[in-house]
Amino acid sequence: MTERKNLTPFHVIEGGEVRTVWLPGRVAWAVEKLRDAGEFGCTPLDTPGPRWSAYVFKMRNDFGINVETIQERHKGPFPGRHARYVLRSDVRPADREAA
Repeated sequence: MTERKNLTPFHVIEGGEVRTVWLPGRVAWAVEKLRDAGEFGCTPLDTPGPRWSAYVFKMRNDFGINVETIQERHKGPFPGRHARYVLRSDVRPADREAA
């Protein structure tokens, strides 16, 4: 088991039930950014992070956090698509001592 001193606790609230997850560094950072962004969500273009898709993958598969991926087109010298991630689970910071 990973030492919890390197992890950040969050409460995930779904269906009236609360469970605590302990998230590693960049995954915790990404959850905070998604919480701050609200319904607008985050993209790698407006909230730079080296591996957004990996953070979201871990949120979903390792911790059961619901994150929606919305595909958007972008223009410019290298037009294409990018992902916008929107946090759909109710995730709240937890007190480290109480968790």
